[in-house]
Amino acid sequence: MGGEQRFGEFVSVRRHAYVAELVLDRPKAMNAVSTDMARSIGAACDALAQDGDARVVVVTSTHERAFCVGADLKERNSFSDAELVRQRPTARAAYTGVLELPMPTVAALHGFALGGGFELALACDLIVADPTAVVGLPEVSVGVIPGGGGTQLLPRRVGAARAAELIFTARRVEAAEARELGLVDQLVGEGEDRTEALALAARIAGNSPVGLRAAKRALRLGHGLDLRAGLEVEDAAWRSVAFSGDRAEGVAAFNEKRKPNWPGE
Repeated sequence: MGGEQRFGEFVSVRRHAYVAELVLDRPKAMNAVSTDMARSIGAACDALAQDGDARVVVVTSTHERAFCVGADLKERNSFSDAELVRQRPTARAAYTGVLELPMPTVAALHGFALGGGFELALACDLIVADPTAVVGLPEVSVGVIPGGGGTQLLPRRVGAARAAELIFTARRVEAAEARELGLVDQLVGEGEDRTEALALAARIAGNSPVGLRAAKRALRLGHGLDLRAGLEVEDAAWRSVAFSGDRAEGVAAFNEKRKPNWPGE
């Protein structure tokens, strides 16, 4: 399981055994998300969501100084109001495409991850960053608000008051403070964000694909519910795996002291 598949001009998916790498590849614009790029991100996520061999997805960038600088404001500046309205569902589909991937997701950040770029990272389950990373949601400084999930995902990471401060001030946060605040989860050596994110993904991918997807579903659906309702979500997820081939193989492998060969069903 290897190779690379292109989705339009600016996005590709590379395969590393059971890890899929979703690559942002618009270097001339520091991965600013144009309409075409948003459409490609959405299409890549649609394909990955249906890919039973992809146990973990890592989102990376080909640009040396940026993960993604957010929406393509040059393109936006040329839009009429009607064009902006028509473009909105395409933009939303890119962010929700990443957010709704059924398998665990990891973002690998270096350089600028601002606005919609940081929202793509926030849509992932885990964020790995190197010391050059600069994150933030500066949308109110250009007269809009975070519209790729930022107002909802950031408080879920860092709490309501911290999210309000970051969004209202539009300030940029450098890597060390970002780690301290919980805006990123792991800080690694300079230039090692992609390598370390892929290594983390490979460790995750060694576990049951059925279990991973069910655990993600329980984590996502249970968040924000009261404890009793959350435990019902967990129980439903447990029931979906309890009689699976993966569960039978996992128990057998444990008792036979060998590495599992997951059937993925």
